[in-house]
Amino acid sequence: MQALPSSFRNVRVLAFDADDTLWENETLYRKAEARWAEVLKDYGTLEELSAALYSVESANMPLYGYGTRAFFMSLVETSLKVSGNALKGEQTGAILDIARDLLHNPATPLPGVPETLESIRESKRYIMVLLTKGDLLDQELKIERSGLGKFFDYVDIVSNKSRKEYLDICAKYGICPAEFLMVGNSFKSDIAPVLEIGGSGIHVPFHVTWEHERMEEFPHPNLAKVRSFSEIAPLLLGDSAAGV
Repeated sequence: MQALPSSFRNVRVLAFDADDTLWENETLYRKAEARWAEVLKDYGTLEELSAALYSVESANMPLYGYGTRAFFMSLVETSLKVSGNALKGEQTGAILDIARDLLHNPATPLPGVPETLESIRESKRYIMVLLTKGDLLDQELKIERSGLGKFFDYVDIVSNKSRKEYLDICAKYGICPAEFLMVGNSFKSDIAPVLEIGGSGIHVPFHVTWEHERMEEFPHPNLAKVRSFSEIAPLLLGDSAAGV
């Protein structure tokens, strides 16, 4: 087992990302994007259409934020652009179906997640927070379907994850950044901003990363990286988590 970063000893609040950390999400978007490209196959290849969508999403992010509804708006806008405003009614209906299916993400917990959260919860060492970004209702419904809400003391749904949001979270719970630890799959959103404000992080990479969440990773004395979620409890709790 890797050595525990010394900063972890100061942690009082332990926060967990949701999408692609607690349950699968990005792979469903990839499948939805492929379905959309098939609907618009007369206007380009998957690669060409995906590039056009990425450009539109990037421009729309400051206005729409993250989540399925933002994705749907960008799908429609991109479709109109690539088709020269010649989108047919049945194509619009098909795109709506794709977005609606995404809204029914079952949010099935990834392997090891329930057991790990239960073990940490039972240790009573930390205030446990589920901290996710995206559309409020969409995220609330996924949390409900996942059945994981019972493991957390608090749930925070934010529109973005930057230094500002993490400083706001620390202020909300009356702690300094050195007492905060974030667990997540996105180095860009879950790890880097937390390290920058003086907090700690546990990076749990997912096998698929959204283009907007990619950045060059870097080592840091307040950072641990695990291969699976099941490694988190032994890292934080030591011998008392041997049964997880």
